[in-house]
Amino acid sequence: MPNLVPEKALNFNVYTETGELLRIAEGTMPNVEMMTSEVKGAGIAGVVDSPGMGQVNSVTCELTWRTRTKSWATLLAPVGHILDMYSAEIDFDAGLGIYVTRQVHLFMRAVTKSFDMGKLAVNESTETKTTHEVYQMKLDIDGIEQLMIDKYNYIYRVTGTEELTRISTVK
Repeated sequence: MPNLVPEKALNFNVYTETGELLRIAEGTMPNVEMMTSEVKGAGIAGVVDSPGMGQVNSVTCELTWRTRTKSWATLLAPVGHILDMYSAEIDFDAGLGIYVTRQVHLFMRAVTKSFDMGKLAVNESTETKTTHEVYQMKLDIDGIEQLMIDKYNYIYRVTGTEELTRISTVK
C-alpha cells in the first residue's frame, strides 16, 4: 500500500492564451475564500462567521518576474487574459522508497489589476510583480478536476459536484 508524503513543486510553467511561455520567477496561487456573514442570536452560543456556500470573495493571483519583459507588458492590456499554469509536484512513497510525480494544472481567466515595476539594483532581479483578479479558474490534479469556479457563469464545482445548483432555490 502506498504511503505518499507530499513534498514540493519540482518545477512549473505559466502560459498565455497564445501559448507563450511567461518567464516568471514565481507565482502565488489563488486563495479561495468564501463570502461570510455573521450569525448570532437566540439558540446560538456565540457568533458563527457562516460561509455563503459557493459565494467566493475576490480571488487574486500574483506573478513575480525576474525582469520587465514584453510578455509582462502584454498583460497590462485592460482585457481578460488566460493564465495557464502547469506544475510538476512530487510525493515521496515512504513504503517503496521512491518519488512519484503528479501534474497540477491551474487554468485561470483574469484581468490585471495592479503592476509593480519593481526595483533596480546591480546584478539583482527587478522583482517586478503583476496582480490579477481571477474570475474563472479550474484546478486539475493528474487530469482529474478538483475545483472549478466561474463567477460570471455561476459555477462552483468541487470534485465534480456542482454546489451552486445543488443548494440553489433560484429558478
